[in-house]
Amino acid sequence: MQGKGILIIREVIVAMDDQKAEQCDNIIEKTRAFRDEIPDVVDALVRSCNTPNSFDHVGLEPLPSKDAVIEMTQMACRMLYPGYFSRTRIDRVNLGYYFGQAMTTFFEVLSEQVTFAIRHECRRRSLSCVTCEEQGKEIAINLIRELPNLREQLAADVRAAYDGDPAAKSYDEIIFSYPGLFAITVHRLANKLYAQKVPLISRIMSEFAHSVTGIDIHPGATIGESFFIDHGTGVVIGETTRIGKRVRIYQGVTLGALSLSKDEVSKLRTEKRHPTLEDDVIVYSGATILGGDTVIGARSVIGGSVWVTTSVPPDSKVFTKKPELIFK
Repeated sequence: MQGKGILIIREVIVAMDDQKAEQCDNIIEKTRAFRDEIPDVVDALVRSCNTPNSFDHVGLEPLPSKDAVIEMTQMACRMLYPGYFSRTRIDRVNLGYYFGQAMTTFFEVLSEQVTFAIRHECRRRSLSCVTCEEQGKEIAINLIRELPNLREQLAADVRAAYDGDPAAKSYDEIIFSYPGLFAITVHRLANKLYAQKVPLISRIMSEFAHSVTGIDIHPGATIGESFFIDHGTGVVIGETTRIGKRVRIYQGVTLGALSLSKDEVSKLRTEKRHPTLEDDVIVYSGATILGGDTVIGARSVIGGSVWVTTSVPPDSKVFTKKPELIFK
């Protein structure tokens, strides 16, 4: 009787194994059917690259690498703030060695990426040869020459943050953790490349800072010394904005352009479309200042959540009328 029971159990196990095997075969067949669709999709994607309505870069000439540009930006930050973001300890003994190594690597990466950008633009617009490799190296060394001056500018930005924010306990805290300082650091680098007519690289840099901080500064914007963005999230500074010295702005501020039609956008692409803030202006959170003819005069204060599309004389205070609170 016991042997018969064991035999039944074995038969049940065999039946279950057969059922599992059948299920596996069904899954394999379905998977094969799904995979059989892939070649048709691949062919469709290849055909789409031959149509004028798609965007792709299929060719032997490499585009700049977004990852390389980001790494290059981080390298520059390590040189601009030596000892803060490096993985190795830096002292007076190895400082020259550190800068020499870092600068050489930075030059090679930057010149290569700039060369790729120039060559791509040249091919895209069917321009005559501009010796892009030589030009890439020249632009790279021009930016490197600016690094000592940039360190001085950024030191003034750090002090402006410390003087303007009572929550700041040290300069170290600002360099390590303030998003506004990181955004202006990347901007001052990107702006130098933008001025040398390398918009693609500079825009990748600025959008990297934007993605990290929530602060959107177009690399074409002109920003004076001792600039401070407090908190920073949601700040937008347009391409043709001009900002004077010792200006302070808060989170959610927009320095933008007025809405334009498609035809007007094409006509004004190279014109001034964004406002000017003169020296010692303060703009509080949520304020929106629009238009290329709009000038905020020196020492003026723009209150929170205001909407400004006309110029403001120096020493002005612009606020909205005090809203009425309703308690129920």
